[in-house]
Parts: sequence; structure tokens; C-alpha cells
Amino acid sequence: MLPLALAAVLGAGAAHAADDAATAREAEAMVKKGVAYIKANGKDKGFAEITRRDSKEFHDRDLYLAAHKLDGTCVAHGTNEKMVGKNFIDMRDIDGKEYIKERVDLGKTKTSFYTDYKFVNPVSKKIEPKTAYCERLDDYVVCGGIYKK
Repeated sequence: MLPLALAAVLGAGAAHAADDAATAREAEAMVKKGVAYIKANGKDKGFAEITRRDSKEFHDRDLYLAAHKLDGTCVAHGTNEKMVGKNFIDMRDIDGKEYIKERVDLGKTKTSFYTDYKFVNPVSKKIEPKTAYCERLDDYVVCGGIYKK
């Protein structure tokens, strides 16, 4: 289990500055675009592009993608490349929810799903409620979330 302070540091990254937040429809579209990109270009190139901070494809305001193996290991993260390669199966949000475990457990039985948790918004730098849309791709889940206002 990672302490909340570490979770805040890991989640705090740069994003495109904008006054408006991403929508659920935009999150779904970005996840679908990410999955298609990975299928077309391979996992190595796809996960690298998702993690690349200056990627125009997979970073938009407070919206970015993250991907995990079904064991909880992060393989791509749009706001913090230091998360890649680390296992976060026991990571909890501020309320104690094991949201990565929930994400990968759902990914084992569903092809797409939503999950709620709290995470650091890369624009506001504050912990905020978040809903992520995720799709399973082989032995991975690819997710993009929106911050609820």
C-alpha cells in the first residue's frame, strides 16, 4: 500500500492548461483511440506514446491515459512516467479504495467498464473524485478518466 503523499506525488504531472475539463464522452473516445493505436502499432510503441508527455494524441487538458497489466503493473501513464514498471495492485485512494485492484479485477471479466476513485488532478493539483472508463486489451486495461466537479 502506498501512502497518500506518494500517490499525490505520483499523480501530479503536467497537463495542457485549459479552463474546461474533459467529458466522459471524450474519455471514452481517447481510450478507444489508445486501444486502436496499440493494436495498430504494437504494445511497446503504443504504451510509450501514451506515456510521452508531449503526445497530442493522448493528453488533453486533465484527460490522459494509463494502462496496467492484469497483475497491477503500470505499463503506461500519461502524467508520470516514473509509475511505469511499478506494481500498484495495493494502491489506495484517500478513502482507502484499492482502485487499481478493482480496475484489474474488472478487466479480467469485462471488456469495458467504469470505476470511481479519487486522484490528483494534474491541472488543479488537488485530490478530486474521478471516474475512469477502461477497456481490456489482451492482458492489459487501458483507462482514461474525468474529474468530477
